[in-house]
Amino acid sequence: MTSNKNILKVTYPIFLTLLAQNIINVTNTAFLGRVGEVELGASAIGGVFYFAIYMIGFGFSQGMQILIGRRNGEKNYKQIGPIFNNSLIFNFLLSVVIFGLSVKGVPHVMKLLVSSEHVYKASIEYMDWRIYGFFFAFVSVIFRGLYVGITQTRILTTSAILMAITNIVFDYALIFGHFGFPVMGIAGAGLSSVIAEVVTLLYLVWHTFYRTDMKKYGLFVFRKIQLKLLLNILNLSIFIMFQYFISISTWFMFFIFIERMGEEPLAVSNIGRSTYILLMIPGSALSTTVNTLVSNLIGAGRKEEVLPFITKIIRIALVIVVPMILVTLTMPQLIARIYTDDAKLIAACIPVLRVISVAILFCAVSNIVFSGVSGTGNTRTAFFIEFLTLFFYLSYVYYTSIIHPSPTYVVWMSEFVYWIIIGSLGYLYLMKGNWRKREI
Repeated sequence: MTSNKNILKVTYPIFLTLLAQNIINVTNTAFLGRVGEVELGASAIGGVFYFAIYMIGFGFSQGMQILIGRRNGEKNYKQIGPIFNNSLIFNFLLSVVIFGLSVKGVPHVMKLLVSSEHVYKASIEYMDWRIYGFFFAFVSVIFRGLYVGITQTRILTTSAILMAITNIVFDYALIFGHFGFPVMGIAGAGLSSVIAEVVTLLYLVWHTFYRTDMKKYGLFVFRKIQLKLLLNILNLSIFIMFQYFISISTWFMFFIFIERMGEEPLAVSNIGRSTYILLMIPGSALSTTVNTLVSNLIGAGRKEEVLPFITKIIRIALVIVVPMILVTLTMPQLIARIYTDDAKLIAACIPVLRVISVAILFCAVSNIVFSGVSGTGNTRTAFFIEFLTLFFYLSYVYYTSIIHPSPTYVVWMSEFVYWIIIGSLGYLYLMKGNWRKREI
């Protein structure tokens, strides 16, 4: 289970999935960088706001994934179907509720928090289309949780490629008005992302019906809503949902604080965000592998292998991440030119990109350690670690951007605050915590 071959088998498709999702992010940012500075900044605010809400549904799927991973490790395959089936219904109903709240609530939230009228209008143009993605994204993450939980992640490779290609084509068509489509600008970026999510979900459904042993796992056998099972999943996932939502909401506040520093710092930070998320991909893929394989190891009664396995994954992450850091440290201008042709904006990006490059080292290690905490099933502890870390993170951002306005790259040093604290607390829990005695 913890061999290099199995780690690669689980991690590689997850890596490609994250790469595809971030190709969408890079494509949106690069195209909108050619539209204008306002659109570039507004897409950061709109994108992170959407991502914060999306993380509620994703957080629920993570609890489901941990439970499926545990049952898969125990070889109780028939119990996987009810977990998946009930989760599918729950997340779809959740998406309906969130969409309804977003239609009424998004304009008010943006008006309250965004100071620039131009950025406000552009962010609303984006979100008017983007919120339709909740329906499809919330259902897709349930399929993703299933395949990661049973360690059959190859399907994620194809779905990732499909999502990336669809988004790139429709970004080009809708933002700039090619292939007979109208020129939609930032609204086109929102719509193209929704279309990509629709196509991806259709593929996941098709693959499940025609390429997966549904009888083995008992998939799509709907008898009744099992409230006890849903409560069991929620017991695991509720803290992950809060944890992810608060985490990304805090990042949303990061951009709100940056927006008050001016449109250029906001545009620079969106380029920084896009690059940062791209550099995070190897560590994020490996951390997802840690989450599911730690759960599988515990389910198979091999708790003594958990800590050596996490250490092994950290070594793999460092081998992959260090060369990437060297590239971004030595060639920041080249990275910035992917997103904009504006010489002034490129110059402003360089110190931010250098800070991000070093922060990725801390990110890769701490993300893996912290995913190990979630993988043990003690999501309550993971939530409290995240909450405490975010308090210090947001305090630093508020001080350096609002109380004592500093250069943009100084505000971005908040990433060191976040990853050092969360990694240290996660390490302490894995070494001293009572996770070995926990049953789910």
